[in-house]
Amino acid sequence: MQEQYATYSFLLDRTARRVKQFAQKRFKDFGFEVTVDQWIILKKLGENQGLNQKELAELVFKDNPTLTRIIDLLVEKGFVQRRTDLADRRKFKLELTQKGEEILNLYESQIKEIRLKAWEGLSEDDFLYFSKIINTIYRNLEE
Repeated sequence: MQEQYATYSFLLDRTARRVKQFAQKRFKDFGFEVTVDQWIILKKLGENQGLNQKELAELVFKDNPTLTRIIDLLVEKGFVQRRTDLADRRKFKLELTQKGEEILNLYESQIKEIRLKAWEGLSEDDFLYFSKIINTIYRNLEE
């Protein structure tokens, strides 16, 4: 039975990688100015303006060095800005620039189509059952 669980873990990891590779290829095909990882950061900042880096890292499940590199690139592209946190001047708040908001709005519908591709051929019941399984696995691993 333990070998079966290892196979399921492999399938989960393989599928997650395929989803990301598929999305990244479509981003490139569409000529997007951002990568999948950069898009996730923009999307989360669009939903939560003024997060600090630690808060954002928790939302997107990225370690600090990786997130710093992504943010640096987004700042360089003019999509994100760092503002000094007035409550603690050692920290920065992250906000989308107007250009970042425009990119978010411009790509939104195409990215929704990219994401829906993975769910083709699945019923609502399939999706609900899948969600239950994934959420259970996630909760089992909470610390």
